Amino acid sequence: QYSPDSVAGADGEIDPTEVTFAGCACRSSSCAAAECPCLCRGHSSSGACLGLEQQEQPFSSPVFECNSLCCCGEGCQNRLVQRGLQLRLQVFRTPRKGWGVRALEPIPRAGFVCEYAGEVLGFAEARRRIQAQSPQEPNYIIAVREHLYDGRVMETFVDPTRIGNVGRFLNHSCEPNLVMVPVRVDSMVPKLALFAATDISAGEELSFDYSGRFHNGPGASREHKPLEEENSLRKPCYCGSHKCASFLPWDSSLFSTP
Repeated sequence: QYSPDSVAGADGEIDPTEVTFAGCACRSSSCAAAECPCLCRGHSSSGACLGLEQQEQPFSSPVFECNSLCCCGEGCQNRLVQRGLQLRLQVFRTPRKGWGVRALEPIPRAGFVCEYAGEVLGFAEARRRIQAQSPQEPNYIIAVREHLYDGRVMETFVDPTRIGNVGRFLNHSCEPNLVMVPVRVDSMVPKLALFAATDISAGEELSFDYSGRFHNGPGASREHKPLEEENSLRKPCYCGSHKCASFLPWDSSLFSTP
């Protein structure tokens, strides 16, 4: 079932459509960083906040957009990811990787491409689903972990297997041309937004690093070097990069028993 936005999962634990942030009172056509409370929470979804520039700080600032309760207009520059897909993309059959997605028009560096949308799940349901899969089945569940400055970790699990958008067809690459950024609009449940990490040509396949290694510090993911017997559960990587890790990223926490 196609859905441009994420929806609450079958477990009903998290509703990504719930509005919990207060809106700004800005009356201008486009909000200014010094005055808008939405922008004061962090960065807008357009600019250096995307982590595409080298930063001296160990943590990047969070990204917040104006929301449905804000007084600013629909043309506000701090409304980008919520507008959804604006580019011409094509789902196509690759020689070895199953389905993939390619751009039908050039995409500039830092341009918003699409959201990775699906059912937003709690940890228990995400683990139940992934453990119920056979090694031969495709896995679309993504686990995004945001490491806070005080040591806490915020987890978001999105499963587009049954309900999702074009993002579910994006392949992994060990040298990708997209980067994923959690962007918040109405609540603390983020939209998993994909931005161009470099200038992308028309006809080029789009990909991102499923592990979070790309543009993230070491230790940002829960990948580990699996035991030899665990390799039977892993899927080979066919990205073709000279830095290819041979297997798709591995998240042991979703396979562990409670």
